[in-house]
Amino acid sequence: NEDSLFALTGINAGDSQQHNFGLFVVADGMGGHEKGERASTVAVQSVAKIVGTYIFSKILEEIEEFSDVKTLKELMHSALNQSNNDVSINVPGGGTTVTALLLMGENAIIGHVGDSRAYMLDSGRLLQLTKDHSLVQKLHDLGEITNAGIENHPRRNILLRAVGQGDILDVDVSDYCVESGSVFLLCSDGLWGCLEEEEMVRIISKTPDLQDACETLTREANKTGGLDNITSLIVKYGYENNK
Repeated sequence: NEDSLFALTGINAGDSQQHNFGLFVVADGMGGHEKGERASTVAVQSVAKIVGTYIFSKILEEIEEFSDVKTLKELMHSALNQSNNDVSINVPGGGTTVTALLLMGENAIIGHVGDSRAYMLDSGRLLQLTKDHSLVQKLHDLGEITNAGIENHPRRNILLRAVGQGDILDVDVSDYCVESGSVFLLCSDGLWGCLEEEEMVRIISKTPDLQDACETLTREANKTGGLDNITSLIVKYGYENNK
């Protein structure tokens, strides 16, 4: 299994004005089993260390300004660039996708490299929050293949950007204002490449327990004959204090 995932949540149970928060990361390694597994693990640990250290230190200092959108986007950008350095040093020849979601107050910050995806459930449909850094996505942008062609194209696995594949990394970082109760899905291409979005929505919407929903997604993807590693991470976010 060349995939790795990470989930960390913090709930404010005191009188502090700090927000609840969550950090969630999915990575899909490449470079052969051993290097791919190691690359995705190193990348996830690196992002978690940079973001976690910053957040916990600021919470303990009771500094409220640390959670503004500009600062959080810069933090995410730095974390993914550090993960690139760490993978390059520790796993020569290895690489990985990284898609990370940081939730803080009303803000969702997403950092992204590769073709693992972040979605948000919106009015009964999945809104894709990331854009694949892949050859087939570029072909789609040029009008040479359709959406269906992305999932079925024989060169779907060729990435144009990956963590650990060069000294300079071009990172996508975006922000969204979200409501309490928003539902997110992070997944590797082993999931989205096997299941239609309508089926993923149906499973998530009809399965109250999030762990059961993840297991059902994996089971249904495997039924389609998917040969790749499958990782899914579903988040239902409540950001009010003491919730």
